[in-house]
Amino acid sequence: MGQPAGRILFCATVAQHLERFHQPVMRWFKSRGWEVHAAAAGPLDLPWADRRFDVPFSRSPARLTNVRAYREVRRIIEEGGYRLIHCHTPTASALTRLAARRARRGGTRVLYTAHGFHFQAGGSKLSWMLYYPLERMLARLTDCLITINEEDFRLAADRRFPAGRIVRVHGVGVDLERFAPADAETRRGMRRRLGCGMDDQLLFYAAEFNKNKNQRMLIEALALLKDEFPRARLLLAGDGPLRPACEALAVRLGVGDRTHFLGFRPDIADWLPSLDIAVASSYREGLPVNVLEAMACGLPVVATSNRGHRELVNDGRSGWLVPPGDARQMADRIRRLLLNPRDRAAFGGAGRGIVSSAYGLDTVMAEMRAIYASILGEMEIGTWAQRQESFTPSST
Repeated sequence: MGQPAGRILFCATVAQHLERFHQPVMRWFKSRGWEVHAAAAGPLDLPWADRRFDVPFSRSPARLTNVRAYREVRRIIEEGGYRLIHCHTPTASALTRLAARRARRGGTRVLYTAHGFHFQAGGSKLSWMLYYPLERMLARLTDCLITINEEDFRLAADRRFPAGRIVRVHGVGVDLERFAPADAETRRGMRRRLGCGMDDQLLFYAAEFNKNKNQRMLIEALALLKDEFPRARLLLAGDGPLRPACEALAVRLGVGDRTHFLGFRPDIADWLPSLDIAVASSYREGLPVNVLEAMACGLPVVATSNRGHRELVNDGRSGWLVPPGDARQMADRIRRLLLNPRDRAAFGGAGRGIVSSAYGLDTVMAEMRAIYASILGEMEIGTWAQRQESFTPSST
């Protein structure tokens, strides 16, 4: 067997992140003759990875297990002989970039995708005090900082983060064939498999149950609508530490029988097009895949106004944006759409157009290929100028 064209290491704090979002890039590297390695916490189900490392990264930076994770990832890097390292998610990316300092001096290039900085315009002073200095410091250890929304890109570029280059791509990409609108007969069959009728009014949100995702806001909104819309149902996919509290809240507010806790569902694409409205209640987002997938399926969106949602949802055209934490505003905008099927269809069509124009998987893969090719080309000719660039479909 011949030598691989190169070796790349992908890192993330948890294995599910790599499995869920980055397999198309791994597959592309394999098709180019590269050897692909992956490191994350938990068992990795990655058919495109030649080697998989279970590294005990923790989402909480203060956990002592991160000391062991740092040592392990440093050993992996020093023994791996990598041309490229691409890291994702805050903890793993911080530890990996610190661990790769010696490798960078030997020619390894390190890419970091920021899936939404933890500080943002309008964010808390504490988040700026904690995360802004850290991200700025770690940018010095980053050859390419990849942002996934315009606000983060502009912030990093305008504040001159000292990365080798700063670029923006359109998220991780959505499979526009898998996530697509469905005709009435197909929707009827999808609903039948869910145990729902065509007269049920189905609201949907897929997210981990944690403080940031704020599912309690949606449960409170449903409670405000329960008398006027007795067929309204809230479907919540995902698990997490706050799920029991949300289940108890739904019962307490009298909507326990209308709030469906679905757990982790790998089959969302099989029934998402049959739903009525996508809702999203988070305080902070980078570029939310759940909203992208819903828009690709032709669903109107009612979402909180944060950086990632503002990037995607054209307020009053493809959906509605409401203040974070305001359950009454959320309920009011849901009510408008439930009462007006014509608006639901128009908003859904506009959303599908937005996603198709820039956020499809083919578009994002073209952007990523351009970034990788540029980095590899500069490695070969020995130049590494400091730049700030926004990658768009036309530039690839």
